Amino acid sequence: MKARFTPALFAHAEAVLDQLMRFEHPADAVVSRYFREHRQLGHADRAFVAETVFAVLRRGRSLEARCAGRLSNRHRLLVALAVTRGWSQRELVPVLNSNEEGWLAAAKAMPDSDMPPAVRCDLPDWLYERLVAQYSPEAVLELAAALNQPAPLDLRVNTLKTSREAVLERLAADGIGAIPGKLSPLSVRLSGKPALASHPLFIEGAVEVQDEGSQLLGLVMEAKRGEMVVDFCAGAGGKTLLLGAQMRNTGRLYAFDVSDKRLTKLKPRLARSGLSNVHPVRIEHERDSRVKRLSGKADRVLVDAPCSGLGTLRRNPDLKWRQGEESIAELTAKQTAILDSAARLVRPGGRLVYATCSLLTAENEAVVDAFLAGHPDFSLLPASIVLERQGVAYEGDLLRLLPHQHDTDGFFAAILERKA
Repeated sequence: MKARFTPALFAHAEAVLDQLMRFEHPADAVVSRYFREHRQLGHADRAFVAETVFAVLRRGRSLEARCAGRLSNRHRLLVALAVTRGWSQRELVPVLNSNEEGWLAAAKAMPDSDMPPAVRCDLPDWLYERLVAQYSPEAVLELAAALNQPAPLDLRVNTLKTSREAVLERLAADGIGAIPGKLSPLSVRLSGKPALASHPLFIEGAVEVQDEGSQLLGLVMEAKRGEMVVDFCAGAGGKTLLLGAQMRNTGRLYAFDVSDKRLTKLKPRLARSGLSNVHPVRIEHERDSRVKRLSGKADRVLVDAPCSGLGTLRRNPDLKWRQGEESIAELTAKQTAILDSAARLVRPGGRLVYATCSLLTAENEAVVDAFLAGHPDFSLLPASIVLERQGVAYEGDLLRLLPHQHDTDGFFAAILERKA
């Protein structure tokens, strides 16, 4: 159902964008809070507001170039509706002033080729330059085009409770469009964004929302029955739940995180999942005494490291405007320290997986290369071999997932094995 487009609805979008453009808080949190404060907005109205303001965040630089000096949030929204969302001037009549009609027509007609490459890609200069150094200008154009699209909605099937075939059958019976994921054997991709929170599959813990690429980060762990496994930066526990299912609810699975808030979000997911082998533990830092107690005992350790999150721009487009080169330097120091601490937990013959949702070599290959140089007792295990055992076709020693190539968020993983 489409929202009825009115000046009042446009004013809501403008009010949300005013808050977002301060870049003080994550965009999804700002939008959620606004909707809680304005409960009169219906489902279709909320969808209009969210999609339109996120279009401005995604396409910020190219929209501003088209604005030709009119840089109010009102004008950003008008150009976003006309260019990014493809609305005609007739559809915009409820809010368009007569003196803006010629300006908007010119904004819509402006060719992309008139813009500098970083502006056309809607990336800050520093990030564009780093990505071009890693890939090529042509590849970055493709990558940026994919990053500037909204992400699809993926589910992970909880194999403790059901099968992918059964989930697809149930969704089809309920009139929800869905197909099997192309990469992960646990993945289901939905068409559109149906309301899932009240669906029996979700309530019963048969499925969890998880990007297909993120599922592969869990699969490369190959967690087995009866093992001791550590999710070192568990967050809200998406990968923890996958690991628990891999272990068939046996052994011990520690979910470490420094944030009480994130671990609190894990609790209801854990209850739905049916897992009883998970032990959430809040730690002060990576050298916490509760970490040291497991030194040399863990069969497998996952380090899904705190990172820039630049691989998730389809979902979190504000990150590219909220991050800077100085924050990358701080993150790489933190990533190095966490990986060093996590490595101490791995028993001889055990496995350490380092993963991020970043696109940058500085947070990915450079961290792993430095780790291997300082830890001769660890060696790289090819991702292609590990994933083949999981029923996933992939070529390459390191796992690198990119939205324009794999239709997932951007992810990186290195599988490191401690010599026996």
